[in-house]
Amino acid sequence: MTKAPVSSFYELAPLDKKGEPFPFKKLEGKVVLIVNVASKCGFTPQYQELQELYKRYHDKGLEIIGFPCNQFGKQEPGTAEEIGQFCQLNYGVTFPIMKKVHVNGPDADPVFEFLKAEKAGVLGFKGIKWNFEKFLVDKHGQVHDRYSSLTKPANLDHTVEKLINR
Repeated sequence: MTKAPVSSFYELAPLDKKGEPFPFKKLEGKVVLIVNVASKCGFTPQYQELQELYKRYHDKGLEIIGFPCNQFGKQEPGTAEEIGQFCQLNYGVTFPIMKKVHVNGPDADPVFEFLKAEKAGVLGFKGIKWNFEKFLVDKHGQVHDRYSSLTKPANLDHTVEKLINR
């Protein structure tokens, strides 16, 4: 079965951790940071900076959405419930964590297929290289930028603020 191409960020409706659709249509007018996350990764402490960014800008129009992924080093082995508890207990995460997904390959979630098509990585590489890769989407559903796992969420502060105030 071939996946129908998506022409707008707001057409996407991934599943939340309970398996319910989370329509991106409700994100219109917000700046959105999408991150593929993992609980047992060297970059896992980025959850703390993500939460700080979320607390600082959520009321001004930022939404952060985490998508657990087990494709890189099997660093996200838990169930949706275990992942949610881990994020809450260890990092106080209050932003939405979705259902575990694939970000590369034939089973890649449509969200990541769309994001990768809109913004290639370094040297035009389309695939996701590792956990905690980030996509920043503006208030109009346009992918503003893509950041590697090495980019700390705190380094996005200025750009997030600029996009919110546009």
